[in-house]
Amino acid sequence: MANKEKQISNVAIKQVSLLAIILVLAGLICFNLALFIPSVLGAITIYVVCRKYNFYLQEVKKWKPWLSSLVLMFASLIILILPIYFIGDLLIDKLGNAQAYMAKFNVFLDKIHSYIYSKTNFDILSKENMDKVKSSAGRISTSALSGTFNTLTVIMSMYFILYFLLEKPRFFERILSSSAPLKRANISLIGDKMRKLIMANAIGIPVVAIGQGIVALIGYFIFGAPSPVLLFALTAAGSMIPVVGAAIVYIPVCVFMIAEGDTGHGIGLAIYCLVVVGLTDNLLRFTLLKKLEDIHPLNTVFGIIMGMNLFGFMGLIFGPILISLTLLLIQVYRNEFSDEDTPPELKLSNNNEDPDNKVDLII
Repeated sequence: MANKEKQISNVAIKQVSLLAIILVLAGLICFNLALFIPSVLGAITIYVVCRKYNFYLQEVKKWKPWLSSLVLMFASLIILILPIYFIGDLLIDKLGNAQAYMAKFNVFLDKIHSYIYSKTNFDILSKENMDKVKSSAGRISTSALSGTFNTLTVIMSMYFILYFLLEKPRFFERILSSSAPLKRANISLIGDKMRKLIMANAIGIPVVAIGQGIVALIGYFIFGAPSPVLLFALTAAGSMIPVVGAAIVYIPVCVFMIAEGDTGHGIGLAIYCLVVVGLTDNLLRFTLLKKLEDIHPLNTVFGIIMGMNLFGFMGLIFGPILISLTLLLIQVYRNEFSDEDTPPELKLSNNNEDPDNKVDLII
């Protein structure tokens, strides 16, 4: 009797075996279709953004599915993709010659370092640290740019996938809900959280970045900063970095202008950026992003680092989404299998005042 109690049940063996087969097959699929992972992520991201409008056009306005899909794809291309692609393409065009770019960057960095040392007698960066900064900048920029060269291919395949998601949205969501081995409440929870995360990362962060970049661009033109269009793209990209934000670009530029002898314009640009660009950042973050989803800064930091390594420039958006999704799945796992009470942050809201924002994948 004791030996029988210690035996593993047939049900457990079947479950483990089936799970192992699923994991092996999923690994094979992901390994062989790794090139399409950014496209799939992008298609799902745009699908979530357009979901409400797609249902409205198809089910309320009675549009043909293909027409609704094409209209929303074109709108997303103009509003979402082209601004981001323009910034990426601008960086590739300006920084494509890595050797010439790094030579200019080294002169820029040396000028700032020499000026600060001459004024404060403080060696802000030793020679060894200067060499590390230069080599790290070259490696990061080369890695990011090399991952961005295939952006056009990613966008084309992304819209190919997106068309079939938008054409039959109910069928797509039925597949997801029926395939997920989770409780109904957890499926709805994932759908609601994912909508908020994607809207915050795909809409909120790019809007804040481009808004800051445009405001900073005005200042660059007014005060005669070098290469203002390139600085616009760098400022927009830098604004996505939490804590330091766009200051990682405009502060060195101001110091460089002062070191070059253009003291008045350098100080004027510094005041403009600290006041106007900083105010723009706070205004957008505390109005737009707070309404979408409050994302922890570390999620964004590590998400950007991981995303840039995996997907190039598009990783600025996809990286934070993957980090947030991983944390969400860990919370859902605890809610699904733990005997403890559901934590308050995992409970579904009972507020049904806005049915358009309610995401329930159970069809």
